[in-house]
Amino acid sequence: MKKLQTIITILLFGAVVYLWTGNTPKQHDDYATNLEIAKEFLTLHGAEDLAKQSELLHDDLLWQPPMYGSNQYGKKEHILALKGYHDKFESILFTPDNWLPGVLAETGELDGSVRTYGKWTGIDTETQKKFSLTSYHTFDFKDGKILTGGDYFDIGGFLTSFEDETAE
Repeated sequence: MKKLQTIITILLFGAVVYLWTGNTPKQHDDYATNLEIAKEFLTLHGAEDLAKQSELLHDDLLWQPPMYGSNQYGKKEHILALKGYHDKFESILFTPDNWLPGVLAETGELDGSVRTYGKWTGIDTETQKKFSLTSYHTFDFKDGKILTGGDYFDIGGFLTSFEDETAE
């Protein structure tokens, strides 16, 4: 038992020294700013403020929608998609499980991008059914705006869940 206590003490001391000497991973210089932009973008979605959301999108935006087999589209198409969500749902709220820094695929180095897993809740305007949808979102930035990104969730199952259960 005394050996185990000694080992634990040494490990804890090593961890404290490691953290104290500043050997902790550093964030990309742009991550904190980009994180706030991503948070604002999702908050504005819940507020259904399409004009302010649009201001956060780069003119060269490429977005990956959640539909199976879909291709990326541009800013104009993404604004229309956002409007479609605003028209179809009310009381939209994104609750993040976490916010994660993104990395370059080639090197694994931090690149300032933002990732998040979380849950959307709200109400389908037509049926008044409440929903809870787990999702994953990505955001890459240029010039302080969202340049590329994507939504990843089961859009087909999600939309089908609002159909009338008595319909055949």
